[in-house]
Amino acid sequence: MNNVAERFLTTLLDHGYRSYTGVPCSLLKGAFRFLEDEMLQEAPRLRYVSSVREDSALGLAAGMYLGGEKPVVLMQNSGVGYCLNVLTSMLLIYDIPMVMVISWRGAEGMNDAVEHDIIGARLLDVLGSIGVAHVLFDPQAPEASVEACLRKVEEVNQPVALIIREAV
Repeated sequence: MNNVAERFLTTLLDHGYRSYTGVPCSLLKGAFRFLEDEMLQEAPRLRYVSSVREDSALGLAAGMYLGGEKPVVLMQNSGVGYCLNVLTSMLLIYDIPMVMVISWRGAEGMNDAVEHDIIGARLLDVLGSIGVAHVLFDPQAPEASVEACLRKVEEVNQPVALIIREAV
């Protein structure tokens, strides 16, 4: 298991974030492996529900929140486009907080498949244009990155993106 993934997910668990959903991405494979391994435990510390699309994951996470849970959604940045309507017509106007862990495929300086170039170059602009705050994940300090993200979630009481550039 990837130690960085375990450290950032354990930090989320320590802060009461026990409900997870999302769409797999190779940059987040360590995180998904951690979630799936936890679900196989006799008494899992968390619940993970796989989603078929990123916008569906946000809808599911909204339901988790309305049920009293603190949700986390994991996705690739290419899925952010699918999420714009859910973010702007539900989560942001009804102040539904959650952590959105977004892998940053196509980020500047990264050697990635060409289909990630456009959204990779504009990811932060897209999030900023609709008012979604973000925190850049530091793999050298995963706990501090998560805690900065959680402080932002508390501050804005809306979804906040934790942006991950390198595989965890």
